[in-house]
Amino acid sequence: MSDAQSSIIAPATTVAAPAAPSASFATRWYVLIMMVLVYTLSIADRYVVSTILDPIKADLHLSNLGVAFATAWPLAFFYVCMGFPLSWLIDRYSRRKIIAACLMAWSVMTTLCGLAQGTIQFALTRLGVGVGEAGGTPGASSLLSDYFPASRRAMALTVFSLGAPIGAWIGYQVAGTINDHYGWRAVFFALGVPGVLVGASIYLTVREPKRGCLDAGTQDLAPSVRETLKFWWSQRSAVHLMIGSAVCALWGWGLIYWTQAFVQRTYALSPGDAASVTANAHLVGGALATVATGWLMARPAMADAKHIMWLLGAGTFIATIASGVAYWTHDLLTARIAFWVFIPAIYFYIGPCFGLINNLAPCRMRAMFCAMTLFLANVGNLIITPIVIGGLNDVFAAHFSQAEALRLAMLCIVPTGLWAAIHYFIAARDVEADQRRARTFPF
Repeated sequence: MSDAQSSIIAPATTVAAPAAPSASFATRWYVLIMMVLVYTLSIADRYVVSTILDPIKADLHLSNLGVAFATAWPLAFFYVCMGFPLSWLIDRYSRRKIIAACLMAWSVMTTLCGLAQGTIQFALTRLGVGVGEAGGTPGASSLLSDYFPASRRAMALTVFSLGAPIGAWIGYQVAGTINDHYGWRAVFFALGVPGVLVGASIYLTVREPKRGCLDAGTQDLAPSVRETLKFWWSQRSAVHLMIGSAVCALWGWGLIYWTQAFVQRTYALSPGDAASVTANAHLVGGALATVATGWLMARPAMADAKHIMWLLGAGTFIATIASGVAYWTHDLLTARIAFWVFIPAIYFYIGPCFGLINNLAPCRMRAMFCAMTLFLANVGNLIITPIVIGGLNDVFAAHFSQAEALRLAMLCIVPTGLWAAIHYFIAARDVEADQRRARTFPF
């Protein structure tokens, strides 16, 4: 993190008076909406390269493996490296200031992506995007957990996860349209500037709540990293939930990283036209899946957390079959239908995952738990899958067309969705007991 960012981070005890546990309905929802904007911009800036992968590849004269390294690996490298240090700060200092600083930092670096004149410059700007994004989601998740009580936390974090389908739609449909009219560089300018404005608004208008104000237990001091890891390992359901969600991200979001290039090559479409094949499945399907999940989380039957785990496992299993159909078929209509099953499913697990992770962690371990979840997920969907698919694509291209080579590479990843489902089913066994342990920490 830069000196400029560090200078605006102050201990939570020095900020404005903390929000009371009885913060008004309007205040809670205002903060929730602002955090949705943070997540929206995070997803849009992260996955916009998927829409313009082939234009970047052609302009910078890269192979499939090369474009994966230039676009995905730099973002993931710093996201992964900075996630834990920033989460350590989030568990100790003002979350409002950290979120605002990170959002403004990654938005500036997104804008600079559009000015890159070579592969190294582009990779360096993507490194900067990762630095900022590493603090956004863990900070927002921790902040919301002190605005909404445990009984409403899964609902609030499900609404928070609406930022994912909205951000994906912006990153696909809006970015594709801008690319078709003004070129790929203009896309980064259009996405970077609004983030600076949202970051300033968060800094000026959002209050820092007292940590743990809505939980029964109290923790005056944040535990060490070693203590956090030890407690996490003792929470067996949290371990399986994190692994399951990480593999789900490797499977679902990893495949999505190459999906626009797949549609463009397979059906000979421009980036804008290819975006229209999947954009509404992200925006409408993803939003409906997220809202429906939030509604389900509020049902009496879902008060038992193991039912949520069963739902995640069953939904992931069904969606894995749909993803196989989407990348196997040569018929665009069949692919569209399959995408409408597969794409919404990669959103519905996000809110319940964050909600359960926060309930499985004591209040001063939440950001670190979230960072561990994001670490595993981003290793999968931003490092492993893009690079594996890109490498396999180059290998298969020696014997098949670029379109068929990419199809075969993506089909190799499809079965990993079944692996994720297994972990969700296993996590159901201990989740209720583990939630009780987290509420009564320290022991």
